[in-house]
Amino acid sequence: MIASAIILLALLGVPLFAIIGLCALVSFFNADIDTAAIFIELYRVASNPTLIAIPLFTFAGFVLAHGKTPERLARLSQSLLGGIPGGIPLTILLACAFFTALTGASGVTIIALGGLLYPLLIKEKYGENFSLGLITSSGSLGLLFPPSLPLILYGLVAQVSIDKLFIAGIIPGLIMIFILACYSIFRGKKIGALPNKPEFSDAPKALREAAWEIPLPLIVLVGIYSGFFTVTEAASVTVVYVILVESLIYKDLSLTKDIPVLMRDSIILVGSILIILGTAMGFTSYLIDEQIPMALLETMRQYIDDPLTFLIALNIFLLLVGCMMDIFSAIIVVVPLIIPIAKSFDINMVHLGIIFLTNLEIGYSTPPVGINLFIAGTRFGKPVLALYKAVLPFLGLRLVGLLLITYVPALSLFLVDWITN
Repeated sequence: MIASAIILLALLGVPLFAIIGLCALVSFFNADIDTAAIFIELYRVASNPTLIAIPLFTFAGFVLAHGKTPERLARLSQSLLGGIPGGIPLTILLACAFFTALTGASGVTIIALGGLLYPLLIKEKYGENFSLGLITSSGSLGLLFPPSLPLILYGLVAQVSIDKLFIAGIIPGLIMIFILACYSIFRGKKIGALPNKPEFSDAPKALREAAWEIPLPLIVLVGIYSGFFTVTEAASVTVVYVILVESLIYKDLSLTKDIPVLMRDSIILVGSILIILGTAMGFTSYLIDEQIPMALLETMRQYIDDPLTFLIALNIFLLLVGCMMDIFSAIIVVVPLIIPIAKSFDINMVHLGIIFLTNLEIGYSTPPVGINLFIAGTRFGKPVLALYKAVLPFLGLRLVGLLLITYVPALSLFLVDWITN
């Protein structure tokens, strides 16, 4: 009866944190465990010193998204790549990956860059179907690159080094871009798309315009891996840097009017993430106390007895999760459940994180309910069924990339081992 009521509340649109919190309270009450355990978990999460990186990077992403960073990135990419075959699609792939890595939100990328880049594709005769599919699929490409928020959140939940995750995502992320770039060039030649006229003369001007934003990922990475500052300190440096650049140098935003509003909006988003995180970790404690993961493991062992089969089942499960839940909720809810099972099959936790995030990245544009499909449909005024058709070739190619990332662990771990050893 109680379970049915909770399911009904979820269907009625009650916030996820309330559903998870209610499940935790009911479960602890039925098990005669003091419900204060939930709040102890919330305190434990809140006291993690790395947690402060999430609101800081989120705020920095909001500032970049609401300035003119998208326009400058698009102009720079077009000036450098527009004159080569497949240059416009490659421009879109790189610009979207760069922007999503900084903002941590694929939907924002589609909204901010889509209106700028979609007309370029249509103008160069790439066709509506290809153009919609490329932009919709590119929206989540940067989630594997630092300083991506999902990487940080996975590290917190799984208790894995965020520094290692930042490095581990670079090669898999580049592989995804490379696969889509090859298809885009091939497709462009097949349909007779015309390369843009070279605009190399505009490159110096575009470089000057974006000169303050291009170094940002390098500042974060070099600062962290040189030991100059921690992830949290890197987040603080990023916030100060983007505020100075966007409000005082470029003057896209007002320091007194726009910045406080963006700070408020970003904190609302972060607050929802932290509440979900606290309640989910409390519920996870109950599941562990009741040995639910162990029961799942024993059940799986009846059908799965090797890492290869486990990873196949995991990918299918995570793709379904990725198209039904937002990436933050999925990390918080699902990661604690799969970690004990993955460890039993000797899956490296850093590699597991890259597999996890790659699946969720693909899930954003997976029919029927991937959130980017609806965002793109709204942004471009197209029916969602048209988006289903448009993303299918890109979905197939990204699944090929997923298989490579999943079954060749060295792609994720090579740089980690090389840098840390």
